[in-house]
Amino acid sequence: MTETSIKILTYNIHKGFNASNRRFVLHEMKEALQHINADIVFLQEIQGEHKLKQNNIDDWPDNSQFEFLADQVWHHHAYGKNAIYKSGHHGNAILSKYPFVEWENINVSLMKNASRSLLHGSMQIPGHEKKLHVICVHLGLLPFEREKQLITLTQRINSHIPQDEPLIIAGDFNDWRGRAERHLNEALGVYEVFKNITGNHARSFPAWLPILHMDRIYARGIDALHCQKLNQSPWRRLSDHTPLVASFRLR
Repeated sequence: MTETSIKILTYNIHKGFNASNRRFVLHEMKEALQHINADIVFLQEIQGEHKLKQNNIDDWPDNSQFEFLADQVWHHHAYGKNAIYKSGHHGNAILSKYPFVEWENINVSLMKNASRSLLHGSMQIPGHEKKLHVICVHLGLLPFEREKQLITLTQRINSHIPQDEPLIIAGDFNDWRGRAERHLNEALGVYEVFKNITGNHARSFPAWLPILHMDRIYARGIDALHCQKLNQSPWRRLSDHTPLVASFRLR
């Protein structure tokens, strides 16, 4: 039996700006992400294009933010644009060292400028017969939004992912009251990785003084080895969210 260790990271990058929106910090984010060197990166609120900012910000990248961050480390990426407006669009992205077998973005935005999606990709890990499924999630701020979006998430998983194929769901759930937990546990049979290892959900928002449990990593059919929130420097002065990083053993 082949065993492979996989490191993943999930991060709401706040469109490349710091928490106050006063400083463009995408270059610092890139350096920090490359230092962690995760195999798969789940990103929320990533800017695909913004013509006004591109013209007004000196160090705005020439390509999309997800291509800029991927650079020479993550050769495979998927991006779903959900919030579309006159000057551009933003959404979620998955960066990966492994090639995608396929991927699809399911837009679950109920409001025009809100980037809410389920970005579902599958990949074949060398030495393993079964595909690994990864879903990058960004859910709504309002309870009725999240309820509908969780139903869509459940339907997607039940219809597209066999029970015996490993699954990782990560992202910004905006579920600071923990109401999604029972639904996800009972409907999908997943476990929350940080809580499973430490006994509690990670406090990940706001990054300078994390008190709310916003960001999560759920898994099924794959063994979690380690999980931590990155709340030290430089992360505290970058986005308004704290990243979570986890390691798994794929058997």
